[in-house]
Amino acid sequence: MTHKVLVLAGDGIGPEIVAEARKVLEALRRGFGLAVELEEGLVGGAAIDATGTPLPEATLRLAREADAVLLGAVGGPKWDDLPSERRPEKGLLGLRGGLGLFANLRPAVLYPELAAASTLRAEVVAGLDMLIVRELTGGIYFGEPRGIRTRPDGVREGVNTMVYSEPEIERIARVAFEAARRRGRRVCSVDKANVLEVSALWREVVTRVAADYPDVELAHMYVDNAAMQLVRAPRQFDVMVTGNLFGDILSDCAAMLTGSIGMLPSASLDAAGKGMYEPIHGSAPDIAGRGVANPLATILSVAMMLRHSLGEGELAGRVEAAVREVLAAGLRTPDIDGGEGTRRVGTKEMGDAVAAALLAQA
Repeated sequence: MTHKVLVLAGDGIGPEIVAEARKVLEALRRGFGLAVELEEGLVGGAAIDATGTPLPEATLRLAREADAVLLGAVGGPKWDDLPSERRPEKGLLGLRGGLGLFANLRPAVLYPELAAASTLRAEVVAGLDMLIVRELTGGIYFGEPRGIRTRPDGVREGVNTMVYSEPEIERIARVAFEAARRRGRRVCSVDKANVLEVSALWREVVTRVAADYPDVELAHMYVDNAAMQLVRAPRQFDVMVTGNLFGDILSDCAAMLTGSIGMLPSASLDAAGKGMYEPIHGSAPDIAGRGVANPLATILSVAMMLRHSLGEGELAGRVEAAVREVLAAGLRTPDIDGGEGTRRVGTKEMGDAVAAALLAQA
C-alpha cells in the first residue's frame, strides 16, 4: 500500500525544516521500504503571493485526497497588514475546519540529554512525558458572532464568542480518555468553570464521559492553576484535555519545559484518524533562510504521522530512536542550550544526522 502525503512547506522556516523531514521519509523509503508518495501544495503567505488566497481550493482538494498532511509553518510580517480574512493563519484554520481536524495532540517529552536546557531545574522536569489534547475546531477561534463593530454611541468594540456544544466536548473528551488508556491512565480536564458557562458545560460533559472509562482517573483544574502547575510540578500530568484557546496557551507553556519549542511536534486528527502534522513553533521569520532552525519537531511530527495516520508504528519508533541518538551524540541546533560535550549544528546537518541514524538501523 502506497501512502499519499501532501507536503505544505508554507512560510518562514517552513521550507527549511520540511526539507529535512523529507530526508527522513526518503531514508525510510530506502532503508525500510516505506511506500510513500509526496505531493506539494501552497498554503499561508506563499499561497497568498501565488494565488491571492491563503488556502487555494486546489490545496484543500489535495489535502482531502491525501492520507495525511505534513505542514511546515505559516505567517510572517510580510502579510501582517492584510485584512484578517486574508491573513496566512486563515489558511491553517481553513485546513483544520475543512478537514474536520478537531483533535490536536501535543506531546511534551523531555529527552534526558536536554534536561539542563529546560527553563526549570532538572529535578523538576526530569522524566516529563505528558500529552495535551486540545479541541481544535470550536471555541472562541470559530464562534459567532465575531468582529469589530461600532456601537450607537460611536465606541468601537471587538467581539469574539466562545461556544462549545455537548457533542464537541464529548468527542474531544473521548480522544483524551482513549489516549490515557495507552499511557498513565490519568486525565486532567482544564477549564474555567467558576466564571464561564461554557466551561461549566465542559466540566459536566467530561465528567459524564469519564463514567465510560472507570479505569482512568479524572481530575479537573482551572486554567490559571494549570498554568501555574505546569511550571511548578509538570510531572503530575499525564493527559491534559482542554478547549481551543486554553490549549493554545498551555501547550506553548509546556513546550518550554522540554528545553526548546523546536522539539515539539503535533498531530491534528479527524474522527477517522486522518491528520495534519506540524511543529508547534511557527514560522520564525527572524531566522528564516539562515539555516539554523531546529528541524527535530518537524521530524518528530513525521513520527506521529507514521503512527497515527499511516499505520506504521514500528517506523515511527525508529524515527524517535534516531532523534534520541543524535541528541545523545551531542548535536544541538542554536535554540537548544548546549553544554559540555555538545556540538552546535545547523538545520541541514541535524537532518542529515537523523537520516543517517535511521539508515544505520536498516
